[in-house]
Amino acid sequence: MKKRFDLEAKALCVLIIISGAAASVSLTELFTVTPSTVRAQNESSVWKSTFDVEDCDFESSGKNTYFILEPGYKLVLEDQDGEEIEELQLVVTVLNETKIVNGTETRVVEERETENGELVEISRNYFALCSPSNDVYYFGEEVDNYENGEITSHEGAWQAGNDDARAGIIMPGKTEVGFKHYQEIAPGIAEDRAEILSINDTLKTPAGEFKNVLKTEETNPLNPDEREFKYYVPGIGLVQEETLQLINYTSLQK
Repeated sequence: MKKRFDLEAKALCVLIIISGAAASVSLTELFTVTPSTVRAQNESSVWKSTFDVEDCDFESSGKNTYFILEPGYKLVLEDQDGEEIEELQLVVTVLNETKIVNGTETRVVEERETENGELVEISRNYFALCSPSNDVYYFGEEVDNYENGEITSHEGAWQAGNDDARAGIIMPGKTEVGFKHYQEIAPGIAEDRAEILSINDTLKTPAGEFKNVLKTEETNPLNPDEREFKYYVPGIGLVQEETLQLINYTSLQK
């Protein structure tokens, strides 16, 4: 869920023409999301960041077409693109555990990342399914970053209800090409957002070849130079994240 973005301030300036007048604005100002800039983005129908959560009847278990919140469900993704690069693995597990976040019971989903067999990160992510829209909301995450077997930081951790943070949508129930939405709304900490690029891709992975694949592009205004592509399959979920590809998953057909 979390990307490791460099929070470098950029000294470059751009020239903006507003009603014939020129104004100099720093790139840091342009790409920092605050409540006011989020509202402005909504008004221009660019990135959706306000959601009708008051209309939701939240459930901590269930699924929509591309995102599964059923305890015991597991995805394993690995980078198998050769021997010259680091061996990466991501294991995503829906735990038989819930957590109340900002008054909502959420499902805990653990993501465990390893590099050459060594633990790099464990995150505990909090999701809930909205009825009747079938949107899956993201309420935050606990993050433990590791180095040499020791926890070094909790960078990227956030929870809705703390420090102006609000729940975003990790996966909408109704998917449309061009839909842009915030997944995380924690100003200055976690501001991931996604745009749906396609819903009919074909993708081959070690776990099989899939059709009707949903492709998203994730960006973050805290670091506008970085982007990440993810692919989701109906009834399975995440099957590729950059070079990580699905190698196996828990079948729900029992």
